[in-house]
Amino acid sequence: QVQLVESGGGLVQTGGSLRLSCTTSGSIFGIDDMGWYRQAPGKQRELVAVIDVGGSTNYADSVKGRFTASRDNAKNMVYLQMNSLKPEDTAVYYCYAHIYQQTNWADYWGQGTQVTVSS
Repeated sequence: QVQLVESGGGLVQTGGSLRLSCTTSGSIFGIDDMGWYRQAPGKQRELVAVIDVGGSTNYADSVKGRFTASRDNAKNMVYLQMNSLKPEDTAVYYCYAHIYQQTNWADYWGQGTQVTVSS
């Protein structure tokens, strides 16, 4: 069974920084896209950043220039460096990975980590 586990969330003041990490475990034959989504109270889950196996990235307009996604393909890990945080960045952040197991590709999600930005 594949598991994704996020870490690094917490409480930070406006303008501060946090770095999220996501580890993977289980029977993994390959990973394609990895990334981060977030969900604020009362809102739908939204894409924050996605990074492909070659390192190409796409970001939500709201985080461009402030957030940076990276990955370590050898360790099957993905990271999100968040700078210049704003109160509107407050949300539960979820790690995502498109993973190939023995017979098929499937999407997997972590349990989420809370990020709270105080004004």
